[in-house]
Formats: sequence, C-alpha cells, structure tokens
Amino acid sequence: MKPALIAVSFGTSYPETRKKTIEAVERKLAEAYPEFDVFRAFTSNKVIKKIKEQENTTILTVDQQMKNLIADGYDEIYVQPLHIIPGSEYSKALHQAMSYKNQLKLIKVGKPLLSSIADYQKIVAWLEVLAKNLDDDECLVLMGHGSQHSAFTVYACLDHMLMDKAIFVCAVESYPEISLLINRLQYSHYKKIKMYPLMLVAGDHATNDMASDEEDSWKSQLEQAGFSVEAFLKGMGEVPEIQQMFVEHAGAMMEGKTNG
Repeated sequence: MKPALIAVSFGTSYPETRKKTIEAVERKLAEAYPEFDVFRAFTSNKVIKKIKEQENTTILTVDQQMKNLIADGYDEIYVQPLHIIPGSEYSKALHQAMSYKNQLKLIKVGKPLLSSIADYQKIVAWLEVLAKNLDDDECLVLMGHGSQHSAFTVYACLDHMLMDKAIFVCAVESYPEISLLINRLQYSHYKKIKMYPLMLVAGDHATNDMASDEEDSWKSQLEQAGFSVEAFLKGMGEVPEIQQMFVEHAGAMMEGKTNG
C-alpha cells in the first residue's frame, strides 16, 4: 500500500477560489509525489459546516481523515499543512495528527509556508517581482489573516524585511493593524495602492474585509484617507512559486529534515 499524504488547510467556502488555490496545490503535490495517495483535510469546522450546507459535500478534519486512513490500512501518513504561519490552525493540525502516532508505523508533519529565514526570503523575492512594475506613487499592501497566537509576529517580521520597498504587510486580526499603516502611508509619497491577500485563498476576509465597499473594509478606509485603491482577489495558492514552496516543504518532511 502507498503511504498517505494529507494536504491540510484552513479551508474556504468559496468554491471558485478553492479550485484555483487549495485544489491547485493538492494537484502539484500529487504530481510531485506520485508514490503517495493524496487526501484533503480542513481545520475550520465553520467552513466544513458551510460547505456541507451549501454544496452537500463533506470535508474531513485532520482527526477524521487520520481515523479513516488508519481504518483503511494506511500505516505511513504524512501531513503537509497549507497554512501560511505556524499559528493556532497549524498547531491544531499538528496536535490532531500526532495524537495517532502510536497507531502508525510512521507519522510526519511538515512546516507551514513561513517557517524559516529562507521561506521569508523567497516570499520577499516573490513580492519584489509583484511590485516591479509599480509607478513611483504606487505601493503594494498585503492583507495577512493575523492571529492571537504568538506566531502573529510573522507578519511584523515580513513587513520589517520589506521596509525599504514599496510593499507593506498588515493583518486583519492582529499587529500590524491597518490603522498603523494608514498613518505610515500619510507620511509617504504614495497615492495609489494595489492590495492583495497574503492568504492561501481569496475567501471571506479578502472579499469582505479587504476589497468590499463596506464602510470598515480596508479599501474603504484607505479611500477615506485619500488613497486610490485597487484590490486583487487572488489567493497565494494560485501562484506557481508558492505552490512550489509547499511541494518543497513536503519534500523536506519526507526526507526527514522536519518532523512534527
């Protein structure tokens, strides 16, 4: 029997972005590692419930997927998180997977996207390419999810690494906040802003909190502050360079360089 590879993400209830991002990364993993059977799991119970109601489709949690695979006879299971930071959702996936270690010959859990200095440098290089055709008065603003977990510092670290560039990182649910960025931008020469989600999918946060015309959306707040704003609903999972990073993280896990 082949070993199993579970690709686990927070998930999204938006079918279109799910296809372009999560499914795209899962396909890349299956292509890169044909010796594995690839499976899906989501960490968000809310998203799982919504998909069941809207699409009558059942997505499993890591815990449920582990139980199923063990019942089907798999004794080697690898878990590759598609999370961006090593925060609470990653910790949940790690804990659920490793709780079955005594029932398996082998269990390994890979690292999320931003887990090392090399990861940060690759993301900075990707963002520099994204920003290379900006006009002098234009800048990029990236919306990260944020976290109450100590891993919220990932966003501040990345923003710091981009300090001398026309690229800024903020988070919806933690530091650095959009209000701080607006203050920074008002002392800058930038007039136009291009916004992208720093998230695997362009789901609820990107659609509503970032790009909508609602009064408290980032787009509205920035426009209210006098900036011209263009928002792009493109999740990081659509980007070939990001997909490749997840493939490489899975490879490192398989080779034993990382282990949950």
